[in-house]
Amino acid sequence: MKPLKSKPFLATIALTSILAFSCSNDDDDNNMDMGSSSSTMIYASNNSDGNVTIYDVTDSANITTKTLITSSTAADGIYFDSDTDAVIQASRSGLGLEGFTNISMLLNNATVNADLNGSTDMSSPRELAVNGNTYVVADNADVDGDANTPDGKLFIYTRSGNSFTLRNTITTDFKLWGITFKGNDLYAVVDATNELAVYTSFLANTSDATVSATKRIAIEGIVRTHGLTYDSASDVMVMTDIAAATNGQDDGAFHIIENFTSKFNDTANGATLAASQQTRVSGSATLLGNPVDVAYDADTQTVFIAEAGNGGGRILAFNNIGSGGNIAPVVNNSLAAASSVFISKN
Repeated sequence: MKPLKSKPFLATIALTSILAFSCSNDDDDNNMDMGSSSSTMIYASNNSDGNVTIYDVTDSANITTKTLITSSTAADGIYFDSDTDAVIQASRSGLGLEGFTNISMLLNNATVNADLNGSTDMSSPRELAVNGNTYVVADNADVDGDANTPDGKLFIYTRSGNSFTLRNTITTDFKLWGITFKGNDLYAVVDATNELAVYTSFLANTSDATVSATKRIAIEGIVRTHGLTYDSASDVMVMTDIAAATNGQDDGAFHIIENFTSKFNDTANGATLAASQQTRVSGSATLLGNPVDVAYDADTQTVFIAEAGNGGGRILAFNNIGSGGNIAPVVNNSLAAASSVFISKN
């Protein structure tokens, strides 16, 4: 990972953000100030060195960052637990969940040892979704060894104290990448397609089993989806499109689906959610080539992207998304092989 350069680099980001904000009088679309929130933090993982990068984006004119040095060499899905001041990521080199507590007290470039640990069960962990003390990791390794029969595995862990215990696994009949909870329902992208799947009452599956999704729909306009996130307060789903996997520089996009619940429910199983019911951000100005994960701040309508390809990897933010199109990011930070992002507001 390439740590952010210090003050000159941050000053450039601040100037970019200020210029972007001055282009519109619509504060909802062009304001990253967090109002009553005392802090807004972005946590990012990567597949370059496995370290954790933390961005304080509370003040868009003064974005700061710190890096925690971990023993992993590659990592993906990431989550922050404010109750225990702990960041947890799915280690792709260690093949298990690893967590680090009391991180707010640590200085930049501190070396951290995992004090939240579990068994090393996975083969190719990707996204992490959390519901209470249950942690679900999507693994996109080929389960049966036959590339002609797409499948994946969901590893379900329970957290107790400083330990993660594997509760059970669910084998899927499609390749996995991004996952997110909406209440007790688990939504998952169908990798290598433009489809979105849901498992209703997912955690009711308590035994090892092969389970088909409750419903699958196609998302018009997406070529190949990877990342997704859902915000319950605003009922917004955001999904990313990496398009051609061989082009990591300029063919990526993300889609915003407002009033998601009714739109998803009104789309029949196997049918397509029309492009007219979504907002798409794409084009050369976006720097989106391989957007593998996404986080969303509904208060400021800001989309944060882990971009794995363009420029070697970036953390991007977009807050002028109302009309979609070929818009430039208001924040553009280098992070080699960025793989996952998570937002926490306190």
